[in-house]
Amino acid sequence: MNFHRNILRIDCRNEVEHICSFIKQQTIAMKREGIVIGLSGGIDSALSAALSVKALGVEKVFGLILPEKESNPISSKYAKKQAEKLGIKTETIDITPMLKEFGTYEKRDKVIREIFPEYDSGYKLKITLPADLLSKDAFNFFTLKTESGNGNVKSARLNKEALNGIVAATDTKQRTRMMHLYYYAEMKNYLVCGTTNKSEVIQGFFVKYGDGGVDIEPLAHLYKTQVYQLSEYLDVIKEIIDRAPSPDTFSFQVSDEEFYFRIPYDKLDLLLYAWENDIMVSEVCEVMNLKEEQAKRAFRDFTSKYNATKHLRQLPPMLTKKLEETMG
Repeated sequence: MNFHRNILRIDCRNEVEHICSFIKQQTIAMKREGIVIGLSGGIDSALSAALSVKALGVEKVFGLILPEKESNPISSKYAKKQAEKLGIKTETIDITPMLKEFGTYEKRDKVIREIFPEYDSGYKLKITLPADLLSKDAFNFFTLKTESGNGNVKSARLNKEALNGIVAATDTKQRTRMMHLYYYAEMKNYLVCGTTNKSEVIQGFFVKYGDGGVDIEPLAHLYKTQVYQLSEYLDVIKEIIDRAPSPDTFSFQVSDEEFYFRIPYDKLDLLLYAWENDIMVSEVCEVMNLKEEQAKRAFRDFTSKYNATKHLRQLPPMLTKKLEETMG
């Protein structure tokens, strides 16, 4: 295979037609009348919405904007601006009260105070992985970072128990959003459109039964850099295109690279493509001007994340009648 730096360039016109055909076919096959989509103010949901409008028309696409108290306020602003440009109807629902009722913040903050006893509602927080995987090797240990009201930043490496506690609480944000999306989808006889791209699918960067719990995934075959190509082609608003991708689930702002991927998207996607297609390390290094240990380090990280998140990409294991009869 001829691996080169432009290998992820796509024919945007043909790709849009291909995806729109997929959206139409799936809407008909599921006997639905339109699409509900969660608009986050990020590029993936903006593109999914634009493609849905192109496939089905403005009247058959409905956007939900679902902020909570720790969301970046700019997210809702950009989501509304993109929706207005597309001409679709939206509704904004603050999910903070539901999260408070469930105990999302309380459960998470209890874990944090076991590490930083002084932590309170005036602080900001995020969790991150070690930076710059290509420059230095490091295990995927998450670090908790807090910032006080006066700008003082503290960091501590998380053990498994603490990490699980924070992630379990945080993931309720995505699952609460999905509950709202399905309420509107079922009320309108619409399907829920996903926004997960291939870079995220391969490495398990989504929440099962949260942002991963949807009816269709029109972007799951596109690397993030290809999402940008199509977004520019379909004229997604510049503010969203220029915005650094972020999970937007923590009060202390964190990028996708800082939180999970550890490599900038322009390099990440090429390396992911090479890993997925068994491109020789020597060829990858020559094209990307990397050292052998850098490419191998990235490939090890991809393999580890892919294997650790296999269950996210699969239906729950089920006993079949045939298997039951065999075992019986």
